[in-house]
Amino acid sequence: MKGGISRYGWLILLLLLVGLASTGARLYVDWLWFDSLGFGSVFGTVLVSKILVTTAAFLFAFAIIYVNLAVARRNVLRDQPPPVNDEGRSIIYLNPETPWQRWLGARVSGWILLAISLFLAFILASIVGGKWAVVLQYLNSVPFGKTDPVFNKDIGFYVFSLKFYRLLYGYLMGTLIIATICTAVLYLMTVTFEVFFADWREFSYSKKHLAVLVAAILFLKAWGYKLAGYALLYSPSGVVYGAGYADIHARLLGYKVLLVIALLVGLVIAMNVFLQKMSWIVAGLAVWVVSSVTLLGIYPWLVQKFAVEPNEFAREQQYIEHNIKMTREAYGLDRVESKTFNVQYNLGWDDIKNNEDTVRNIRLWDWQPLKKTYKEIQEIRLYYQFNDIDVDRYVIDGKYRQVMLAARELAQDKLPEQARTWINQHLKYTHGYGVAMSPVNEVAQEGLPRLFIRDIPPRFLTDLKIERPEIYFGESTDQYVFVRTKTQEFDYPSGDKNVWTTYQDTSGVKISSFGRRLILAWVFHDYKILLSNDITSDSYVLFYRNIDERMRKIAPFLRFDGDPYLVIDSGQLYWIRDAYTLTDMYPYSAPFENSGANYIRNSVKVVVNAYTGETKFYLADSGDPVVRSYARIFPRLFTPMEKMPKGLRQHVRYPEDLFSVQAQMLAVYHMQDPRVFYNKEDKWNIPREIFEDQPRDMEPYYIIMRLPGEPEPEYILMMPFTPAKKQNMVAWLCARSDGEDYGRLLLFDFSKQELVFGPMQVESRINQDSRISQQLTLWDQRGSRAYRGNLMVIPINHSILYIEPLYLQAEQSQIPELRAVIAVYGDRVVMAESLDEAMVQLFGENQTAQETRPDLTRVAPGEVTLEELVKQAQDYYDQAQENLRQGNWAGYGENIEKLKTVLDSMEKKVAP
Repeated sequence: MKGGISRYGWLILLLLLVGLASTGARLYVDWLWFDSLGFGSVFGTVLVSKILVTTAAFLFAFAIIYVNLAVARRNVLRDQPPPVNDEGRSIIYLNPETPWQRWLGARVSGWILLAISLFLAFILASIVGGKWAVVLQYLNSVPFGKTDPVFNKDIGFYVFSLKFYRLLYGYLMGTLIIATICTAVLYLMTVTFEVFFADWREFSYSKKHLAVLVAAILFLKAWGYKLAGYALLYSPSGVVYGAGYADIHARLLGYKVLLVIALLVGLVIAMNVFLQKMSWIVAGLAVWVVSSVTLLGIYPWLVQKFAVEPNEFAREQQYIEHNIKMTREAYGLDRVESKTFNVQYNLGWDDIKNNEDTVRNIRLWDWQPLKKTYKEIQEIRLYYQFNDIDVDRYVIDGKYRQVMLAARELAQDKLPEQARTWINQHLKYTHGYGVAMSPVNEVAQEGLPRLFIRDIPPRFLTDLKIERPEIYFGESTDQYVFVRTKTQEFDYPSGDKNVWTTYQDTSGVKISSFGRRLILAWVFHDYKILLSNDITSDSYVLFYRNIDERMRKIAPFLRFDGDPYLVIDSGQLYWIRDAYTLTDMYPYSAPFENSGANYIRNSVKVVVNAYTGETKFYLADSGDPVVRSYARIFPRLFTPMEKMPKGLRQHVRYPEDLFSVQAQMLAVYHMQDPRVFYNKEDKWNIPREIFEDQPRDMEPYYIIMRLPGEPEPEYILMMPFTPAKKQNMVAWLCARSDGEDYGRLLLFDFSKQELVFGPMQVESRINQDSRISQQLTLWDQRGSRAYRGNLMVIPINHSILYIEPLYLQAEQSQIPELRAVIAVYGDRVVMAESLDEAMVQLFGENQTAQETRPDLTRVAPGEVTLEELVKQAQDYYDQAQENLRQGNWAGYGENIEKLKTVLDSMEKKVAP
């Protein structure tokens, strides 16, 4: 038996050592990774903070629980005086010990109670340890410079201090309750129910012990009532979010009274350890319970029912004002500049020419169909993929242009099965290559996008150039890879051969020694790292290459935007991603999501070099107290925005996720008059549109346009609004992204006396147009599917222009083609093959499409270079051959027809 226990003991010890070694190895590798990026201090701060917070919480909880269990066990086992009968004689039992007492007397019981205490303390410490950031922010709090309207405390008290106090209170209360329950269970199992409660007035040692714990709980509960008073500022039960009339005049009073009652009852219970008046304890607890029900339940209900509801607005007015003011502050809506937009339907041809920059950048391509098109014509090989389509702006050939681009990443899971060897996946196929880029509104032959950057290696039709097209870090780079090994890396395909390369940078973790190699093999669970002859001490391993995982690993306390975007600057590829600071502790501010977050700032811009993986966190909003607190905690994490390279700063944009939240909140909180707000007289909605034949909410969209009263076009993010339960348009909101105006929010209100068509009203007018309906029906009857893209609301001067692209996709084809443009202005609806022609139909009178700017939308065959035509012919031929191999005869015939069209164009091009 002893030998068996010994063997089990050694096995447990061995497992613990293996677990500790594994944890240590992973921490060591993570430290190497953080240090390679220059963030070693960030790793150290987080690790030490977790250890200290968890250890402190563990030791305190363990001490409280174990000491109480040990005291209870000792009390149960010590000699008790024998019970006496009515005549005062001692009662002698033949077997005075119960089985439970005999078990507690055994040595093993002490170990079991120790294990229970360790386990419960570990659970409590794990919960608190995960909140290390709350503790650090409390120790590094920053004032907001604004106060709440009820307690007149700085907002920083609620965001940093109150959050910590609530965490501490919950931890302490949980520890005391667990200790009390465990102690009570231990006592109850050593005696019968009748013995424990037969003479309830008798103050035994066990009751004294439990009384001390109950008193401690009540003293702590008194502090809880103090904190609960502050928590009323987040009450969701009133007419608005935050404390209302009943909260302030009833519940807050109740918390103050209960605070005193809890202290007094706790004091009575503590004193009765010596006075031994059990009836006083029972009476005190009864008073506390009854007072709680009365002051927190009945009394607030009476106030709400008979004082508030008969005259609700008058009672709640000041609290509605608090909610409006604080919510607008929390979301930055107090900085929105409101302007009047008087619609005038007097747009003419001269106005279109004077707003050339706006018209030239109207987005006709939506990212969904464009992604399908890129996939078919630019992925080149099966193992490449476009994960997403990004929208950005560049100065191209001297003109400010809006473009769409996508990174061509390597998808190792798409390699042929026989090619998925360890060497291929970790040493050879290490990176993607290049990008595809096209303007938002130009259409080449056959309804395809005109590509500014295309193919492998990249070919350029403009002055944009890429010198480092390799993509080692991206949105789909999930595998770790080794670089600078004896094996060359696959760079890109060139005809029937491949081009090979070697990584030129020294980023990543250097192998250095066999010991480090052994640790990496352990952490990555890959023994082949040890066996490979291609990996040397001068090799590097690149891991955490997925930019989302990379950023969250470095800064888990930030919230990241859902759309990182690719940028070309100085011949390099970079990823830019917006990061947010949030809190759920801003008083009176209504939350925007289920998590309760009610404050948001875009305080950080993250940049990752797609080749080297260098990661920078730029401090974009130094006025945000939350990020300033993090900057105190991690002084080497953030870089001032002024140090961002100028070329990258030109591509910083107002983030879509933040704008969506602000638009959602502004739809309600543009109403600043409390009576209007109370009655919801002017609530707005996000408009709906028809996309791919299905109604859906509109999404914010980027556009280059000249704002009313501004001399130059600029890059903005905009969203229109419609009234609740109506479909006309009442306003539009935009966020500016260029230069010194970055971050400014402008709200343009339409006159309430003027009807401005909303998106769904425009969609209905398009549906009712007989010519458009006939054409759509004709296309559908020919084996193709026609569907509509995003409706764009374009303000020009003091008019509103609506543009919607129309796509055509054959049943046997995966390539959507941009076939038509629908334009709506005033009471006119037109459909044309290009935006130029649509503008002519709407405004041109005596103009023709050739007299406008032919480079706006569809590129005529004569304007396509011979080189482009050769490439198109090759693409169609390759697609036809692929269809032939798959037995797709319809797709084969379609591509052969397209090939014939291109060959005809080439013949005309070279004709003398």
